[in-house]
Amino acid sequence: MPAYLLQVAYTPQALSALIAEPHDRTQALKKNVKKLGGRMVGSWFTFGEYDLVVIMEFPDNVSAAAWALAIGAGGALRSVKTTPLLSIEEGLEAFKKVPESGYKSIVAS
Repeated sequence: MPAYLLQVAYTPQALSALIAEPHDRTQALKKNVKKLGGRMVGSWFTFGEYDLVVIMEFPDNVSAAAWALAIGAGGALRSVKTTPLLSIEEGLEAFKKVPESGYKSIVAS
């Protein structure tokens, strides 16, 4: 199943709510992810530009996009970034396929 890196930044209001009552939201969210055919592989709090990162699997890009839209519309996040992840094998396959594109850069090599 395709994997995705999800990075989210909470709004100040959501951070205040978590400070007032710290709790693990991922347990509740796992049920919603499952409804879209996905699963949460792991999640971590971070600090810096994003507050939480999650590795998820979804059956397709449409399901992953639906999830990102749903949580983005909820009002607790100021930023949501979803990055599709390729396995090493898929990445190598992509590198090998480049010559088939026939693309020629305008910059001399």
